[in-house]
Amino acid sequence: MHILGVSQHPDGAWTAQQARNLVVDLADRIGSFRFLIRDRDAKSTAFDNVLASEGVRVVKSPPQAPRANCYAGRWVPTVRAECTAPMMVCGEARLRAVLRTCTMHDNGAPATPVPVPAAT
Repeated sequence: MHILGVSQHPDGAWTAQQARNLVVDLADRIGSFRFLIRDRDAKSTAFDNVLASEGVRVVKSPPQAPRANCYAGRWVPTVRAECTAPMMVCGEARLRAVLRTCTMHDNGAPATPVPVPAAT
């Protein structure tokens, strides 16, 4: 699992920037990905263009087929129930820290303390 970004109001430009960030984060490993499965949100077209330029084929999940994207469909409610519901998350920086911790746990990374941003 890889968290690309957090935004209350994502748009096409923001989505394209997240795709560019992913390409940079993956560096040489981007060539090992053959395809990306995504939902049918229109904002993701910019994401598609960036990945296609790197040779990654983008496949849209079929309409009304929840099993086609079952990993994300299962992960999002789990994060809501186990990571964000038991606490009050105030601010984008705190949300990023909480999501980073959940992702590290789910990816099997060793538990390391995540610095909590000071309240402003």
